[in-house]
Amino acid sequence: QEQVVESGGGLVQSGGSLRLSCKASGDTFGVRFMAWYRQAPGKERELVAVINWNGRSTYYVDSVKGRFTISRDNAKNTMYLQMNSLKPEDTAVYYCAPDGITIREYDNWGPGTQVTVSS
Repeated sequence: QEQVVESGGGLVQSGGSLRLSCKASGDTFGVRFMAWYRQAPGKERELVAVINWNGRSTYYVDSVKGRFTISRDNAKNTMYLQMNSLKPEDTAVYYCAPDGITIREYDNWGPGTQVTVSS
């Protein structure tokens, strides 16, 4: 089963930026729709953004639209999430995983990366 490792999180002030990375192992990354998810304290894990296999089609939840940009480099087996104009409500642990999963049932999450936005 393909493994992923997220990185790039940190502590940033409101209005700041971060770039998250998701490095995948295995040989199926390049043909899969991939997504970023996040879990805020006390809340359920939720979908944030999706990218198709070649990077030409993306989807964002309304709360991040216009501020976040998802991209990928299949040659590096890596996906990115550029986060600009960060808000305190973006504070969460961010995870990457294939698109289309049932979040509550998926059992191959990476360690995630913590993003904390101070006001």
